[in-house]
Amino acid sequence: MTTAERLLSGVVHCESRQHLSERLDRGDRLRIKFGIDPSAPDIHLGHLVPMRLLRKWQREGHLAVLVIGDFTARIGDPTGRSATRPQLSVGEVQANAKTYLDQLFCVVDPDQAEVRRQSEWYQSFDLAAVLRLASTATVAQLLQRSDFEQRVRSELPVSFHELFYPLLQGYDSVAIQADVELGGTDQLFNLMRGREVQEAYGQRRQDIVTVPLLEGLDGEKKMSKSLGNAIAVTEAPGSQFGQLMSIPDRLITRYLALLTDASAEELADTERSLQGGTVNPRDAKADMAEQLVSVLHGPVRAQEAREEFFRVHRDHDLPSQIPNVSLPGHRQWDIRELLVAAGLAQSKGEAARLVQGGAVELAGQRVGDWRKPLTVEPGVVLRAGPRRVVRLTQG
Repeated sequence: MTTAERLLSGVVHCESRQHLSERLDRGDRLRIKFGIDPSAPDIHLGHLVPMRLLRKWQREGHLAVLVIGDFTARIGDPTGRSATRPQLSVGEVQANAKTYLDQLFCVVDPDQAEVRRQSEWYQSFDLAAVLRLASTATVAQLLQRSDFEQRVRSELPVSFHELFYPLLQGYDSVAIQADVELGGTDQLFNLMRGREVQEAYGQRRQDIVTVPLLEGLDGEKKMSKSLGNAIAVTEAPGSQFGQLMSIPDRLITRYLALLTDASAEELADTERSLQGGTVNPRDAKADMAEQLVSVLHGPVRAQEAREEFFRVHRDHDLPSQIPNVSLPGHRQWDIRELLVAAGLAQSKGEAARLVQGGAVELAGQRVGDWRKPLTVEPGVVLRAGPRRVVRLTQG
């Protein structure tokens, strides 16, 4: 397998593949641009897909150029948005960028990385520079973005500053003299615009590499904190393991392919076993979850998370760590009010449904009727399903 074949394995789009392959096989040391959007502080598992590929390129001697979008974050990336995003303050962007970098360097090698901020070049941009950048594209070209097209068709507003986002991201490639830009498939329009901007400024066009988007816990939409289907890389091992066990069975092999170093043969064996029914999907999913948690927290904590999950969910034991909840001193409780007071239900209606579904236990005894008042002693355990468990103390 050539260097190019190894580094481009699994990518979705490459522009231009022949040119980039020749440079890789020739041994050129390339500047690989990776944009960091500090509009949120935390990284989730979906972010690991391009980061892992970036680390792979670093191992081959290429330089990762990390561009912190401290200007574009104030606009907000319009990709996939049906409405204009709120603009962030300078302080919010700086705080998010620091957290993002701290987490990113758990994957990417900081010794083979160059960190740049857009403010280095945009802080001194004057009107003449803005007009020159604006002249590199037409309004019609910018409105070809699918999300802009959809908003125009739906008669939803597209703010003028949003049209500048792909141009600003494109000029970043000029400022750092990028050889390659890496991103998700949803960034293809922005990445391609960078090629046009570079050419307009007399530079050689960067090559483009896009990687797949990781589906979130719902199994449908891309992983995103705003959609509530993401797993943060900083979450506790037990929480990560439990959430990974909730993904649809059909995504087991995909998560392994995008987030681990599993070989093509291992992935094929797993898929054949799942399709042929020779392995229980729950066991295959647990193996996958343990591998991913091990990547983030190490094998010991991953094994502990697995054992805890099955002890609680399969064997119906109590979790090893149970938070305490202090309640008022009275002993007689309506179970619905007790569940709400303990933070195990959002409303009395939800609490009643939990009881009717057989999910509620008090002091180890199933609660079957929400209409019957209960006597609550300090120190007893209240449970509303395998993962919602508290110990009640007297306030």
